[in-house]
Amino acid sequence: MKRLFAGLALFAGFWSARGACAADAIPRSQRFANAAIARWPDGRFVPEGAPWAWNYELGTLLEGMDAVWQRSSDQRYFNYIKDSMDKFVRPNGTIATWMPEEDQLDHILPGRQLLFLYHATRDPRYAKAAALLYEQLRRQPRNALGGFWHKQRYPNQMWLDGLYMAEPFYAEYAATFDHPDAFSDITLQFRLVDEHMRDAKTGLLYHGWDESKKEQWANKRTGLSSQFWARGMGWYMMALVDTLGYYRTDDPGRKELLAQLERTARAVTRYQDPETGLWYQVIDRAGAPGNYFESSAACMFVYALAKGVRMGYLPARYRANAERGYRGILNHFVRASPGDDVSLTGTVKAAGLGGTPYRDGSYAYYLGEKVVTNDPKGVGAFLLAATEMETLGARSR
Repeated sequence: MKRLFAGLALFAGFWSARGACAADAIPRSQRFANAAIARWPDGRFVPEGAPWAWNYELGTLLEGMDAVWQRSSDQRYFNYIKDSMDKFVRPNGTIATWMPEEDQLDHILPGRQLLFLYHATRDPRYAKAAALLYEQLRRQPRNALGGFWHKQRYPNQMWLDGLYMAEPFYAEYAATFDHPDAFSDITLQFRLVDEHMRDAKTGLLYHGWDESKKEQWANKRTGLSSQFWARGMGWYMMALVDTLGYYRTDDPGRKELLAQLERTARAVTRYQDPETGLWYQVIDRAGAPGNYFESSAACMFVYALAKGVRMGYLPARYRANAERGYRGILNHFVRASPGDDVSLTGTVKAAGLGGTPYRDGSYAYYLGEKVVTNDPKGVGAFLLAATEMETLGARSR
């Protein structure tokens, strides 16, 4: 299923945290998008003079901007995506700063915007650049069961993050350029994560799995990390709802992914805080010392639940969970400033496993990572959540 391009004619105040706004105010998604454009021209969110590279944070931000453009048809958002990508895509279709020898799944995610631009413009350089990322996936190192390594330097490891980084692009590229054989491999990636990383008692999925069981953070019997990280679950749910639309309805893998999404939605909503509608950084340990509500995970869950309902992937009852979560985001994390600026607070900057300095995956580790305002991953996830909630609201009228 190809992207819908509502705006292809291109080529032919204060609002409260509770959501009450003047009837003529622009939608929240657009106000946040406008603030991001002003804050990060051309998608550049690093300090002046700092190295700038092709990366998944830019990919997440532009996915949100893409959603705002699809809903608004405002050319500013299309131009922002194109200008940001054109900083990296050379005339011959190669990608500046991309290092294929690193085999990073994180580097696949911005490829979705290459496909977006190719569909919209038919400029072959975007297709050439996307083909390079597709070839990375075809030769990506794998564990003994066929699962993609998260990175070259993380052998035999699968992380929840990796599914969002790779599979929606993999599926869209395969659908666009007629590679039907790819879908059995995409299904395998999801199946391995579901079979090996899902906890039978809670229904939640652990952040990482080392199939070799050699890593320090890995349980020596199961190979699993020890905690349920909320944003990791968010990446996984978004991967499911964003990949499903590219499957043929008669592909048996589609049924598998739908079942995984339903199991995950059931587990995630069980841990939704009844008072605030939010989720904790370590999702299953409400009230534990140091645990806190985290904004990017809430945005991801709201997006996945709302899109799942809209697309018919999930029962309609999950709309209520999405609405409670969205109210919680607006109440707890959105801050408006004088003028046109608006911010998203409460986003954990990063979380991973292994590396240097070593990240042991403990409860204390997840609680010790830096929390920031206006992180591009968080803002991108907010744009996705806001556009989905605005679409659901429009459909209900």
